[in-house]
Amino acid sequence: MSDIHDETYGVGDDAPRAGMPSGERTFAAMPPAHGRGFAQTWWGQAWLKALEDTALDTQQLKAGRRLARAGAVGAVSVRPGRITAVVQDRDGSSHRSDVLLQEMSPEEWDQFLGMAIERAGHIAALLDREMPPHLVEDAVATGIELLPGIGDLEPECDCDAWDHCGHTAALCYQVARLLDQDPFVLLLMRGRGERELLDELQVRSVARTDAAATVEDGQDAAAEGVDAAEAYADGAILPPLPALPPLPEEPGLPPTLDTEVEPVPGLDVAAVEFLAAQAAVEGYRLLAEALAPGHDRLPVEGELTVSEDAVRLAAAHPVRAVEARLSEVSDRGRDGLALAVRAWEYGGRAALQVLEEEWTPKGEAMARARAALDAAWDEDERPQLRAARNRWTVVGADAQLRHGRDGRWWPYRKERGRWAPAGAPAHDPATALAVAGGSE
Repeated sequence: MSDIHDETYGVGDDAPRAGMPSGERTFAAMPPAHGRGFAQTWWGQAWLKALEDTALDTQQLKAGRRLARAGAVGAVSVRPGRITAVVQDRDGSSHRSDVLLQEMSPEEWDQFLGMAIERAGHIAALLDREMPPHLVEDAVATGIELLPGIGDLEPECDCDAWDHCGHTAALCYQVARLLDQDPFVLLLMRGRGERELLDELQVRSVARTDAAATVEDGQDAAAEGVDAAEAYADGAILPPLPALPPLPEEPGLPPTLDTEVEPVPGLDVAAVEFLAAQAAVEGYRLLAEALAPGHDRLPVEGELTVSEDAVRLAAAHPVRAVEARLSEVSDRGRDGLALAVRAWEYGGRAALQVLEEEWTPKGEAMARARAALDAAWDEDERPQLRAARNRWTVVGADAQLRHGRDGRWWPYRKERGRWAPAGAPAHDPATALAVAGGSE
């Protein structure tokens, strides 16, 4: 159940109480909003975007959020073109704050009502306290902007601020919570209350039904039908798909977690911010692959294991605390994770498998490997190699070749007593060995 209620009369009732101007609704002061966002619905977020895109001073927005979260906004009065509340400042002083929004003209309301009556789903959605995107889109198509845009929310406050101050910002944040619960609040600000609006729609609906019945009764000829097979065939005639969108220049930025609300106990904010940023990077990579020519012919890889994904994330070089958690999850230890990250940077999942997996080439795979080794060097230049499963180590040197299941050769070099990846793979073993020895 909502924690927001109308203190003057029931939701949907626009009849004012004694002494209240016609078309005005007053909502009781709301409890503090600790630990929750101000807008959960897309239209509530659009309201806040209009505020945040308009305000010139971000510090005033932060002050407004703090006041709203603390429950400093009193009862909110909503009437056509204006919302009003008394906001108590942190020093205990009270300020009357108003935010103005342009009302729709009679001609615009006529267009809106005509559009709404054509689609019963619009009204049904509003009665369910929802504002479907297609209602807003249909309104825009007729030249009507229901939701406010940049500069549409005009502030007035007795603190004499010339732009949005903390008081008017706090009012807007609280109204976003009202809009979440009842989009008719926005329509009232635009000029029509719920009861008035529904009454007009009912009148138009009855008139439309009567007109349709009159036309049907007065028809001289039977209405023409459409052959079912013809209608079905027409359904297959569709316009071509639009062109694919261009790839953005870089991954997007995740939402900021810099708020005045303290995180819940046990929440690692740095880890969450890191994961959000890496999700954006991974999404960008997947989009780039999907938009690349021939992407439908690329092999489909299975999901990464938890251990593999820990290495992928560690390759982004997080802060030490996050790295320590990834080291624990990957079950490799800090040095083992560093080695795995180096392999990942050279070749992703395939390189990680070469680092950690030993296998014995057999049959045709062994024949191809030996043929590649025989062809790689002249007889007098061939290094002495000692074979062990899929690994060929240069005798008397700290260099090694590892043969991957995909037929590529991976260079390895011994460092501090451990074999470590030395570079990217090559199809030619001589090239890979030159990388391992440091000469390429």
